[in-house]
Amino acid sequence: MAENPGPPEADPRARLLVVDDDPNTRAGLRDLLGLLGYHVEQAGSGYEALKLLESETYDLVILDMRMPGMDGIEVMRRARQMRPDLLIVVLTAHATLESAIAAVKSDAVDYLLKPINVEGLAATISQALQGRAEQLHRQYLLDVVGQAMDTLRQTESPVAPVSSPLVSSDPALTPLGRFLERGPLRLDRHKRLAMMKGDPMRTVELTEGEAAILIALMEYPNQVLSCGQLARAAMGYDLDKWAAQSLVRPCIHRLRRKLEATPDKPRLIRTVRGRGYFFSLI
Repeated sequence: MAENPGPPEADPRARLLVVDDDPNTRAGLRDLLGLLGYHVEQAGSGYEALKLLESETYDLVILDMRMPGMDGIEVMRRARQMRPDLLIVVLTAHATLESAIAAVKSDAVDYLLKPINVEGLAATISQALQGRAEQLHRQYLLDVVGQAMDTLRQTESPVAPVSSPLVSSDPALTPLGRFLERGPLRLDRHKRLAMMKGDPMRTVELTEGEAAILIALMEYPNQVLSCGQLARAAMGYDLDKWAAQSLVRPCIHRLRRKLEATPDKPRLIRTVRGRGYFFSLI
């Protein structure tokens, strides 16, 4: 096993991007957040923000909702396509139901009204970055466990049964052995290879976390599993609701990108809003 470089640490100089068409607001936020120790860059429009996101890495974006040319709703939609795990704090002087729904759908960290409450904004950013650091640490632990499991599997029989971390009401839904097959998808548990039937057959490699969550979904087809249940399947222990969502949602996004013909309209891994996800055989 390759030497692990160690767990990621929170960056004391996190990179923030302020997106607002008002130069006074941008300058004020830049100076304020700079004094708090953050590295801050600015964009005066949605187009400028997306160009920066294509070439630079940011930990968090502070985004105004009402801008000429491209509004914040469209910026969030495109930013999520480029960076599913990007932290976004929404600012608006004109709160609307549409903008609030868009913020929720884009998993915005918070939805804040102008004029900006400086202490509230600073607390929101700090909490979001701390949560991200904890998520990265959990992902590091998951990767370490995955490496250890891979090493152990090399000494096991290739048909050794793999037990599920979830409890099923129907034992027939828990297949044993190396391969798991549901509908058009066949999964090699040991090699973490997902094979999609078709002409030609398409094969993709999964990470340990992706494989663990996909196994849980495939073992209980057409049954809705919460983020908490899926996180338990991947980590082996319970997480709080926020932590479970932070771990599972990016993983589901990556699985859809790898497996679905049209990831934005998934047919295999479906969402039941407010409840969780299920592997569809319908």
